[in-house]
Amino acid sequence: MKADAAAGGAQAGDERDALFLGIDTGGTYTDAVLWSQAKGVVAKAKALTTRHDLAEGIANAADRVIATAEIDSGIIRLVSMSTTLATNALVEGQGGRIALIMIGFAEADLDKSGLRQALGSDPVVFIAGGHDVHGQARAIDIKALKAVLPDLAKTVSGFAVCAYFAVRNPAHELAVRDIIREKAGLPVTCSHELSAKLNGPRRALTTVLNARLIAMIDRLITATEGFLDKRGIHAPLMVVRGDGALVSAAFARTRPIETILSGPAASLVGARHLTGLDNALVSDIGGTTTDVAVLDRGRPRLDPEGATVGGFRTMVEAVAMRTFGLGGDSEIALNDQALIPKLKLGPRRLVPLSLLAKNHGPDVIGHLERQMKAPQPGRLDGRFALRTGVPAALAAGLTASEAELHDRISQEPQPLDRLLSSTSQTATLNRLVARGLVHISGFTPSDACHVLGLQQNWDADAARLGAALFIRRKDSIGRPLAETPEALARQVHDALIRRSSEVILETAFAENGLDGPHTVASPLIERALSGKNGIAGVRIAVDRPIIGLGASAPIYYPAVGEMLGVEAMVPEDSDVANAIGAVVGQVRVSLTAEVNQPVEGRFRVSAGETIRDFDDEDTALAFAAATLREQAAARAAQAGTDEAEITVSHDIRAATVEDKRVFVEATLTATASGRPRIAH
Repeated sequence: MKADAAAGGAQAGDERDALFLGIDTGGTYTDAVLWSQAKGVVAKAKALTTRHDLAEGIANAADRVIATAEIDSGIIRLVSMSTTLATNALVEGQGGRIALIMIGFAEADLDKSGLRQALGSDPVVFIAGGHDVHGQARAIDIKALKAVLPDLAKTVSGFAVCAYFAVRNPAHELAVRDIIREKAGLPVTCSHELSAKLNGPRRALTTVLNARLIAMIDRLITATEGFLDKRGIHAPLMVVRGDGALVSAAFARTRPIETILSGPAASLVGARHLTGLDNALVSDIGGTTTDVAVLDRGRPRLDPEGATVGGFRTMVEAVAMRTFGLGGDSEIALNDQALIPKLKLGPRRLVPLSLLAKNHGPDVIGHLERQMKAPQPGRLDGRFALRTGVPAALAAGLTASEAELHDRISQEPQPLDRLLSSTSQTATLNRLVARGLVHISGFTPSDACHVLGLQQNWDADAARLGAALFIRRKDSIGRPLAETPEALARQVHDALIRRSSEVILETAFAENGLDGPHTVASPLIERALSGKNGIAGVRIAVDRPIIGLGASAPIYYPAVGEMLGVEAMVPEDSDVANAIGAVVGQVRVSLTAEVNQPVEGRFRVSAGETIRDFDDEDTALAFAAATLREQAAARAAQAGTDEAEITVSHDIRAATVEDKRVFVEATLTATASGRPRIAH
């Protein structure tokens, strides 16, 4: 049922009937819905996501939904989209090669907050500069930056800039940004633009990830805008942020890190809208990831410490969502170190063999049949490589071996047993996959569902051949992994149900303050999930229903509910919940200002790029509040609303010394929210 009206939705009169187009671009499918406040879902459609040309998948889904509704596309008055592309990129370790400029930091800071791990082999440049806690400047070394810029500009797709205490004074970040733009002409992300919190290394980490994602989100938005223009849809384009709020496309272009968990956040908004449930565990399974979160008293819980995706704790405020590398397209590997080999799912996404054959014709089947005829199984059987189709500029900075292999891979799938000739080349291929330049195809849970007849949308023959090749492998004592392709497919299907139950429990235990993964791995929980009880039996249950979302949710979640002893709802339109969530939200932005005393009797206001000193506390606080209101109004307009309501909260910290109140510091937060502007 459609339980909610859109928050901040269209008001009386014809605006209640205004049609909104919601789009969700996932790793495998692009979904589209037409929605109005008066009628709810008017029509829905799906198309395959086309990573080589995102416009194609978007156009296919949107054209289908417009044709289904039999409307003139020109009457659409708002377009809003959610996407899992940023989330998937971080989970899979992908993104453009960037350079990090650290101002006023030491190299030891790279070992904090996972910054060194996030950087990988990307270059980092340390220059003198930065500020102290009160915003007082240190000397900056611009010459050192100018010396390295010409070479860096040839090998990276963007820059991340982080200065010491930039949240108190961003002057050095702004100076470096301007130099990079002038000399290199590449995108630049400054840390103070993304967070007002201290902890420089984690702010640098967030900035690095943002810089990596800019090209990817820019391609998505450009593709969408191109489609809308060709179809005569002259309506504002919005993007869902990770906290479920909407922002304009222009806003999202410069701050793509805020779209991590965009798809999951939209799914939560959509789940609440579709079911009317106030309290639930929401689990959204896609091709690459499963996202699990808690609905509590009608609202998604937000993570006060910042979103964690791909193992990195960012400073991005987002839903308290746990993202697992588990989906219908997860890589299936064999853990054959154990006495009884176990199937391992994910975290890497593969292109399912059934989808590969559907898109690329009989050559895929031909290679699979050739490998089946070989007298001995090969370690690369059932695997293919093909380019993702991203712009050539994103291949900058490849090593000689990477460039050579990249040149031999084309847009058409090539079997790995003929492409690779050594183990070292496998490692090289994996690096190209991590850069987002190459896809690997192999047997996945989606293929298993085709073997079992649970899915029929792609090529079942390729799926069955993939399963047949997989079971030719033997375990450590020479036993086959399964007797038939169907038996393997059932093992994979059951493994995904089991793992889906585990990730839901991990989330529930973590919400209770426990170590989720460690608790789920305990023998008692293992026994409860397997149902293998002895004299003493163990049962497990959660306190609220599960809402299963995603195109494949009906295949798995009824069994997940049975395993966890709770109702599992798969609502109507759950397959497009993200796209629905994209059009029923509202714009919301927050900004903060700090007031402190660099010396006694002087009150310094730091509000973004505005730094101002005052002689008394009340005047400083009043100026900070007024400045924040102006900045929040401007930011809300950039984010896509003309009717923002603004609230300002004060957190004033003071001490009592010898019965006298002594001001320490204050944090002011302005929140602006309103419905998105629509075409008239």
